[in-house]
Amino acid sequence: MSKRRLTTSAGAPVADDNNSISAGDRGPLTFDNYQLFEKLAHFNRERIPERVVHARGAGAYGTFTLSKSLSEFTRASFLQTAGEQTEVFLRFSTVGGGQDSSDYARDPRGFAVKFYTREGNYDIVGNNTPVFFLNDPMKFPDFVHSQKKNPRTNLPDPARMWEFWANHPQSLHQMTILMSDRGIPRSWRHMNGYGSHTFSFYNANGTRYWMKWHFKTDQGNEFVTNEEAAGLANHGAQQDLVDAIDSGHFPSWTVKLQIMTEEEAKSFALNPFDVTKVWPHDLVPLQSVGKLELNRNVENYFAETEQAAFAPSNFVPGIGPSPDKMLQARLMAYQDAHRYRVGVNHNQIPVNAPRCPFQTYQRDGSMATGQDGRHNFYPNDQQDLPQPDASVAPPALLLQSAWVQGYSQDKEDYYSQAGNLFRIMATDQKDRLVATIAGGLVQADESVQNRILMFLNKADADYSAQVAREISASANGDSR
Repeated sequence: MSKRRLTTSAGAPVADDNNSISAGDRGPLTFDNYQLFEKLAHFNRERIPERVVHARGAGAYGTFTLSKSLSEFTRASFLQTAGEQTEVFLRFSTVGGGQDSSDYARDPRGFAVKFYTREGNYDIVGNNTPVFFLNDPMKFPDFVHSQKKNPRTNLPDPARMWEFWANHPQSLHQMTILMSDRGIPRSWRHMNGYGSHTFSFYNANGTRYWMKWHFKTDQGNEFVTNEEAAGLANHGAQQDLVDAIDSGHFPSWTVKLQIMTEEEAKSFALNPFDVTKVWPHDLVPLQSVGKLELNRNVENYFAETEQAAFAPSNFVPGIGPSPDKMLQARLMAYQDAHRYRVGVNHNQIPVNAPRCPFQTYQRDGSMATGQDGRHNFYPNDQQDLPQPDASVAPPALLLQSAWVQGYSQDKEDYYSQAGNLFRIMATDQKDRLVATIAGGLVQADESVQNRILMFLNKADADYSAQVAREISASANGDSR
């Protein structure tokens, strides 16, 4: 039976991979230990910077199958023909903790999908919630800092989290979701995914529509309590995903859309580009458009899941952004993060590389591969080199006349939808939500408590009253 020879990274065969070269049996090492030096030098550089957020995650490959043509709304090639399948890579993640944190932290979950389409990669970089904590990116670094460990003690600090939320009522809706049963999914398979932001479709006629993505789990939404989470293994959700796929129990999600016209958006009851708010389903109904299934685990976690780079700016013809301010900032920030963390040529790594032919005039940089030696600029006089295709240009977007300045959103209604969510909860769900909020708030200053209670009262008077009673009970040591 033939054996595969061990080699150096340069391909030279290795004679001995167990013993360093030394001056005698007990003597010091010599300077011609080039194989040892290669191993140690590479070992010292095995880690790349972890993601500032969404550091802990798991990923898998699968397919998206379109169930109905969307040609009425978009010219995107993979959304034209019912039955067409598109390969995808999906990465789940927790948000606030590092790679050593738990899969069962009370935390939003990332839900990022890369579609390998015929016209390039399309990324949906969303969460397991339909809204977010903020609608202005100016506060995003501050928000993340407040959710991380205390910079002095390097310990979790709930008081700082609540202090931030007490100063940002736009967080109330997402906070209510996070502190509810939905705050700790039982597994990656048992939760929904959302694009969260508003995006645009445009069809072959140049007509634009606004839309939102929804991925509804076919396994059913299942969650665990704080007490249950404390007894689960840190890697439990990742283990569950790997085992399910390896055993042929492929998880799936029904993919749905909300779509409205530009004219409908102008008269919509709320700002359709505010990511802290949902589009009420009675005003913009969900429509099923396909099925997403995961059916293949990664072969190498680091090479694929860890180096996977998703960016909201990865659009394909027929899909584009919207005036959503948080989305606008993410169009720049994500690609910038990947250039820092993985490298300027991160899209040449197999998990990120388009499955269709791709060619740019970008050149050089760390880890550049597959670049020809011909023209590295455009325009040029070579007819066989890449040229722009004007036919895929999105339709022009008419902006209203406006003064360019910073606009306060303090007068926005950040309370009604949080109150609506509270009111549809069952009594036991409300009890757990109230206990979780009070358990964090009791550690915050009285000023923070009072502001949060004021926000809750604007959402629903009973919501605020129940939390106030629970805080008082917790402070007196007789919490349920």
